[in-house]
Amino acid sequence: MTNQSIQPIIHNSRKRRQRTVFVTLVLFALALTLSATMLMLGNTIYPVADVIRVLFGEQVPGASFAVGTIRLPRMLAGIFAGLAFGIAGTVFQTMLRNPLANPNVIGITTGSSAAAVFGIVVLQASDTFVSIISIIGGLLTVLAIYFLSKGAAFSIGRLVLVGIGIQAMLTAVINYLLLISRQNDVGTAMRWLSGSLNGVKMETLPPLMIAVALCLPVILRLSRQLQILELGEMTATSLGVKTNQTRVLLIVASVLMLALATATTGPIAFVAFLAGPIAKRLVGDGRSTIIPAALVGVILVLAADLIGQFAFTARYPVGVITGMVGAPYLIYLLIRMNRRGEL
Repeated sequence: MTNQSIQPIIHNSRKRRQRTVFVTLVLFALALTLSATMLMLGNTIYPVADVIRVLFGEQVPGASFAVGTIRLPRMLAGIFAGLAFGIAGTVFQTMLRNPLANPNVIGITTGSSAAAVFGIVVLQASDTFVSIISIIGGLLTVLAIYFLSKGAAFSIGRLVLVGIGIQAMLTAVINYLLLISRQNDVGTAMRWLSGSLNGVKMETLPPLMIAVALCLPVILRLSRQLQILELGEMTATSLGVKTNQTRVLLIVASVLMLALATATTGPIAFVAFLAGPIAKRLVGDGRSTIIPAALVGVILVLAADLIGQFAFTARYPVGVITGMVGAPYLIYLLIRMNRRGEL
């Protein structure tokens, strides 16, 4: 190739890189603004100076309890759950080359939810034990989907269909458990199933924070291989990607974050479904969307929680607000895919 023919390619690559950096910085600034807003707003509005003093360990009457004990864990849960849902969603959608192939639709979060409801309703378990069996439920669901969809060769369509079938079965299990549960357990289970940041305590956050800190570098390291997997199995293999090994590492890292996020906040609806497409639309084709999707996930969770707390006369869990946004988008996506003949 001549120098003149290479220059447009280099120019376009530089423009895409600059766009990605700009979008990431804007998303980061918006997430930071929402985080600060969550710390300041409540029944009492505290100024930025008081919030900063509390964060640095000073005792400020009223603010120390409200900010340090209630709002800070809520904000951190929103940040790390948003990161986990956003990253896991875009990994599955990119790897399986299908916007419907996200953890909500193919039953992974439903597996965690079914296990948690079983712990609440049948075992009368503590919050810690409910979190543990929720994680186990998510991991077992992934294994079931993988083995039931395994054939002579990897098939995206088969995996999605098996996942949807398992989700339907697990939803029926959840409904049955709610039907036979005691009245006071129904409220607890429903609050958990709706996806909520209410009542999150600082001591419940370290497992989720550690999982994100460990799994995010692994996924970022594999982001190039993930982009190649989007081109298809044969292309990825011909380009030297160890497809099975890469796919297993991506799935394990994503599911671990997803299961711990679900165990901490409940299955916040549609965040994993929306974060990837929004990030891809903002960044454009040809660039990794892992970090932008993670930040979009944070923004969706924090913004939805603020809307649920302050936009209505009644207070709604974050999952109710994200569901109100995500359900119409799912319908739109299904109509568009049907028109294109992709369904």
